[in-house]
Amino acid sequence: MDKRIIYQTLDGGVAIIIPAPDSGLTVEEIAAKDVPTGLAYKIVDVADVPTDRQWRNEWAVDPATLTDGVGA
Repeated sequence: MDKRIIYQTLDGGVAIIIPAPDSGLTVEEIAAKDVPTGLAYKIVDVADVPTDRQWRNEWAVDPATLTDGVGA
């Protein structure tokens, strides 16, 4: 799957969900199910996610861009 789900954690970090390719669910269904209740999320292309894990604790997301839905 070429999509990722991002959301801001309660402590201000960024969480990235990598959907399982054979889950039988759409990326929207996975987001609604796996993003914590009440947290806004955005579905992005895999190319939009930084690949350098060395600085992953420095990744940030503008909460105003998390407009695709809210965890159920």
